[in-house]
Amino acid sequence: MTHTIRLAQQPEADELLGRSPLAALVGMLLDQQVPMEWAFAGPLTIAQRLGGDDLDARRIAEWPPEEFAALLSQKPAVHRYPGAMAGRVQQLCRYLVEHYDGDAAAVWRDAADGPELLRRLNALPGFGKQKAQIFLALLGKQYDVRPDRWREAAGPYGERDAFRSAADITGPETLEKVRAHKQQLKAQAKKDKQASKDKQAQQGSDS
Repeated sequence: MTHTIRLAQQPEADELLGRSPLAALVGMLLDQQVPMEWAFAGPLTIAQRLGGDDLDARRIAEWPPEEFAALLSQKPAVHRYPGAMAGRVQQLCRYLVEHYDGDAAAVWRDAADGPELLRRLNALPGFGKQKAQIFLALLGKQYDVRPDRWREAAGPYGERDAFRSAADITGPETLEKVRAHKQQLKAQAKKDKQASKDKQAQQGSDS
């Protein structure tokens, strides 16, 4: 089943994300320390460099690691840290081969409810709790994967009109809203860190 996705902001890359469960997982894996649209364009770049128009978990898992890292490192690089991310992509694919016979969609296809799906996603290599919750929200909001209690399991990312993560991006306008939210969080974190330093300095001067 094909879904209309606008995460990469590139028609061909988004088309792949809309029809390939593995591409969606790999895009989510790559979504760290780079702009979201760069991360989600990565699966198409990888597929093209492997000589196809889709990703195959078994093929990626078996690819010689040094050669796979070199593919992701070609300019333009798939990620800011292409070598490290190449290793993570292969780890993810090996896990899918071992536990789901290479079928990425099987991770969520028969999940009984949201909490179970969250546990499955959290067990994937490279998926911590936050990334698992964001991807769960993405599945529910844009891929019609909605087991019972999926919003609750996704935490704040499952909220309607939250504009917190990739799960809420449906075009350029929502991308900017999500980006603004992330910048606001960074600014608040910086402010809180400075306040903590000032408090410690004050306590030191009072002692």
